[in-house]
Amino acid sequence: MRLEFDRGTLLIDPGEEDPPAGLTLPGCTFDDRVKLWRAPAHRYRDLMRALHRAGVELDNRAGGFETLDLRLRLEREPFPYQAEAVDEWWTNGRGGVVVLPTGTGKTFVAMLIISRVARSCLVVVPTLDLMQQWYGELSTAFDVEVGLIGGGYYEPKPVTVTTYDSAYIHMERLGNQFALLVFDEVHHLPGPSYAVAAELSLAPFRLGLTATPEREDGGEVRLERLVGPIVYRREIGELAGEFLAEYETRRVRVRLSDEERELYVQERAIYRDFVSQHRISFGGRGGWQRFLMLTSRSEEGRRAFLAYRTQKNISQASGAKLRMLETLIERHRGDRALIFTSDNDTVYRISRRFLIPAITHQTKIKERHETLQKFNSGDYPFVVTSRVLNEGVDVPAANVGIVLSGSGSVREHVQRLGRILRRREGKRAVLYEVVAEDTAEEFTSSRRRQHGAYQRG
Repeated sequence: MRLEFDRGTLLIDPGEEDPPAGLTLPGCTFDDRVKLWRAPAHRYRDLMRALHRAGVELDNRAGGFETLDLRLRLEREPFPYQAEAVDEWWTNGRGGVVVLPTGTGKTFVAMLIISRVARSCLVVVPTLDLMQQWYGELSTAFDVEVGLIGGGYYEPKPVTVTTYDSAYIHMERLGNQFALLVFDEVHHLPGPSYAVAAELSLAPFRLGLTATPEREDGGEVRLERLVGPIVYRREIGELAGEFLAEYETRRVRVRLSDEERELYVQERAIYRDFVSQHRISFGGRGGWQRFLMLTSRSEEGRRAFLAYRTQKNISQASGAKLRMLETLIERHRGDRALIFTSDNDTVYRISRRFLIPAITHQTKIKERHETLQKFNSGDYPFVVTSRVLNEGVDVPAANVGIVLSGSGSVREHVQRLGRILRRREGKRAVLYEVVAEDTAEEFTSSRRRQHGAYQRG
């Protein structure tokens, strides 16, 4: 039998001889166009096992990966939990997800696995910032030229870093070039487009890395098919003190002014009346999309959407919150603090009022890099941001986090906590969550704190 890679799929030619009786080909269907059996590329490992068990003589032309000398150049001993993660991944079939908190060295775990597999490897990351960060780490760790795909580069090498967007575009032709796929921030992978990056690759070895695999849409259940099951998991509370900084979380409640309260109640009533009248449920999927569709169809709907925005802005960026922020800034003058909001308008408002550097998705890469460098060096004691620093950015100096607003996502909140937990001698971190009393934000706060990391402080 002959096995070939064809644009993200596998072609199986049984040859002239009849296949062994009882042989099943996992994931295969007969393709009348070419008169051959065809399977998704990600079934490569299953197919190889089936053919090996059946004793089939195979002409394997599918895999284009190679064995490499990937001895680590770093003189660094792994922490016990890092060594455990590598061993669990290896003994559980060399495929699966490792869940470790931000700041505990997931990148080093990946490099240990890359070295142990010692074959062509593709690292897939969600952002260009992370692509550059991984490029630097891999170039330091291994005596190889590291390739880049994304951000204007198309330089595939036996060890390459790419973004999810670029992997989705190019995997159809690169899917047989790598034996190991490493998906950083793997919770992004189950999205309908990004999943293609895993499906079009025949890589027999797969590693997913994340601090929070759970998704709002429940898509994490697809990770087992795309990468493998969760093979190792440790939480923030288990590692705090010894491997992460000691920390505490504080929820601070503030009261709206009389004027803010009156406007909040008025606008929320308009918004809720519209939702009730049209029987819109936000509990399941599609509720928000239905709300947007209905509010665009009438003057009443547009007024309801304006009311929604107004009541939300009041709860998330009230005058009382900004006064509390001023108090916290004064309290932590000698610290390094990250201030988080849910929207860019509030970021720029805080930046102007308190003369604090801002980072949003609009911030240019060089400016962002310079701002973070000055923050880590101490030139900038504070930085205000919306969501772009939630994941994948190394800010080891940060020891204070101030959350003025955010979504109800547990993952987002845990990621924000993780930004301040990188261990340093004598460091103790604190995360403040500022919540407007008697608003819907109290419910949102309770939702996003449903994680073991918040059962302290």
